[in-house]
Amino acid sequence: MSEGWTSPSWRVTQKEDPAGRPGLPPAQGWANLPHPSPKMPHLTPSRRLRRTPYSEKVEAAGVRAYTVYNHMLLPTVFRDLEEDYHHLKESVQIWDVSVQRQVELRGPDAQRLLQMLTPRDLQGMLPGRCAYVPIVDETGGMLNDPVALKLSADRWWISLADSDLLYWVKGIAYGYRLEVLIDEPPVYPLAVQGPRAEDLLARVFGEEVRRVRFFRFGWFDFRGRDLLVARSGYSKQGGFEIYPEGWELGRPLWEALEAAGTDLGVRAGCPNGIERVESGLLSYGNDMTDDNTPHECGLGRFCDTQRAAGCIGRDALLRVEKDGPVQQVRPVAIGGDPVPPCDRFWTVRGARGEPVGRIGSAAWSPDFRTNVAIGMIRLTHWDPGTRLEVETPDGPRPAEVQDRFWY
Repeated sequence: MSEGWTSPSWRVTQKEDPAGRPGLPPAQGWANLPHPSPKMPHLTPSRRLRRTPYSEKVEAAGVRAYTVYNHMLLPTVFRDLEEDYHHLKESVQIWDVSVQRQVELRGPDAQRLLQMLTPRDLQGMLPGRCAYVPIVDETGGMLNDPVALKLSADRWWISLADSDLLYWVKGIAYGYRLEVLIDEPPVYPLAVQGPRAEDLLARVFGEEVRRVRFFRFGWFDFRGRDLLVARSGYSKQGGFEIYPEGWELGRPLWEALEAAGTDLGVRAGCPNGIERVESGLLSYGNDMTDDNTPHECGLGRFCDTQRAAGCIGRDALLRVEKDGPVQQVRPVAIGGDPVPPCDRFWTVRGARGEPVGRIGSAAWSPDFRTNVAIGMIRLTHWDPGTRLEVETPDGPRPAEVQDRFWY
């Protein structure tokens, strides 16, 4: 961090709890705080937590909480978790998602290398398209779940979730003596999410941006520079992600979006922990780790293992496909008052008290009036309607497997 940077207050005591909102149970109030726990200490800024071209705009917008993601700060709360949630569903937000670092592959073996990393078949993928690509190791374990963007026949960006994938990629390329250059380019993604996102983008980039289809991208002029604009994002509310190369366009781009969206209700936002769980959007490190295969994560539809020749984890995943997973991600509704933040795995138990899984993410849903959760549940207990018990920090709670995610 640069000198003179002042962190927002990230630690709130119970006396400062705005919970005091009438009619809300205590846990509901804590759900609206910008931290996982009243005991959470301050986070010390340093240069190791890298700033972004949008950091000053995020701070000016009143960010109240961050998490650490790919050695950078990712905003998690602006006004409060629920207010941000409702605004995302009703209007449009600008998100600093520079934490989605890019691993660039460039050279004759770029596509071969990417195919070695993922069981998804990339042979027919054309430039201008994006693909969700589970990245696996030799055991079939998940290392990351990024989006790959094909810029040209021999150039790709891998837009990362939260893990140090760059070093794994470099090791594979070196070990196999591939003709490919690998680096982390200075790309700082900015997301525009919400039901009014398309209208806002059209005002800044022109009506042609409306023609960009889901998981496709185009190049659009901004101040004499071509910017990659993809219809994608980490919400189910619709939107786009913009990929500026270099630092200098960050602030002008943010300000242009702000100015163009005043009447649309645009404001700074961030991936929302409630909306994400409602929508079943997985978080690497929370809902899945390298101990889980794509099939356990419910990502089997993104695995073309028979055709993905060269994938490092192919043999292991073929065995999983043959035998089937013994556990899998499931939506779970948890009963009772709003749960506290889920900052560690919560054990899930069956009718006899036996452990049958874990909860990795959970939140109170204002729209669905229940605690929504993402669980990794054993096959003996994953059928919809199965009643479970979840060990939360507040004590055991009744729970039930759902047939689908809420949004």
